Amino acid sequence: MPGRAPRVLSGMRPTGKLHLGHYHGVLRNWLKLQSEYECFFFVADWHALTTHYESPQVIGESVWDMVIDWLAAGVDPASATIFIQSRVPEHAELHVLLSMFTPLSWLERVPSYKDQQEQLRDKDLATYGFLGYPLLQSADILAYRASRVPVGEDQVAHVELTREVARRFNHLYGREPDYEQLAEAAIKKLGKKNGKLYRDLRQAYLEQGDKEALATARAMLDRQKNMTLGDRERLFGYLEGGGRIILPEPEALLTPTAKMPGLDGRKMSKSYDNTISLREEPAVVEHKLRTMPTDPARVRRTDPGTPEKCPVWAFHQVYSNDEVHQWVQKGCRSAGIGCIECKQPVIEAVLAELKPIQERAAEFARDTITVKNIVSDGCQRAREAAGETLAEVRQAMGLGYAL
Repeated sequence: MPGRAPRVLSGMRPTGKLHLGHYHGVLRNWLKLQSEYECFFFVADWHALTTHYESPQVIGESVWDMVIDWLAAGVDPASATIFIQSRVPEHAELHVLLSMFTPLSWLERVPSYKDQQEQLRDKDLATYGFLGYPLLQSADILAYRASRVPVGEDQVAHVELTREVARRFNHLYGREPDYEQLAEAAIKKLGKKNGKLYRDLRQAYLEQGDKEALATARAMLDRQKNMTLGDRERLFGYLEGGGRIILPEPEALLTPTAKMPGLDGRKMSKSYDNTISLREEPAVVEHKLRTMPTDPARVRRTDPGTPEKCPVWAFHQVYSNDEVHQWVQKGCRSAGIGCIECKQPVIEAVLAELKPIQERAAEFARDTITVKNIVSDGCQRAREAAGETLAEVRQAMGLGYAL
């Protein structure tokens, strides 16, 4: 759509209850992104099957709870499209079409392929679905021609694979009949001034390899308000001397490293059983925090401790201000405060953070019709957006013939 904001796509697998790690590591970032980009957030239920195919009941139980948690955390269906992956079959179709030309070696070299097999030895992951899930991720991204994908450092390789797949697709299928003439006609539509600027920047890049000129030209095209999607793609491709860009290469949008620790000091994770769920009862939350381990050197109340060796200190770094930090440092090292005292500000802060989320979640849980309507509308919008891409992909791959 001419003049639209850059698209962002991100998803989460429905494999259990969402916890504070999800909130601080993903959802808070989504809340920021939805005000800056055109966002598509999806329930990755097909991806969940790659590792939970033997226990699919957990997926069905988690889908709606997860959507409710998103809404309760502040994801706004008026600002972002919320949908379920398996209800948009275009993902599966594009996955099949991309698999026709993606080399097997590209999938085998994705770092997480071997890493997760090592980490999840209790599961049989010698399946095509597990090998191919990075390509399904590519289909998720490319179906919406998303230009930004928020990921942590461990997922950058997946975005790079998507870039390679898009590049290979455009190389194989991006050349259309009369491409140069169509591109030249599109340049004229830019107007005299912008047309000359485009040509000068294109020449600077093609003849001198000036990457700054390339970036300037791309930014100039992004600012054009009255340009068809087809002309935009032709001019992006023409900039680099290639064919029409049908599937744009996305960029990884690095998210800040999640700072939410688990109750035992390790990363908060269901597999470590060290989580606080977003909808955990307040009494349970308080009990978990009061009984979490502390600095092992503090056997007695009078023993001095070292905050940096205590899991509670990691929670203070998330929830407490500088004044409380100083109070903890001084009191712990001098044994001036006990561990229960030290935990109290954390307990209060966590409960205060969860309270509005839980109140909104309770409202949505009572109004499941609204939740399902939000998802239904989101699925329809997602299908329309993905359908535009698939129509062009089919045509480019020779499958656009009418019955």
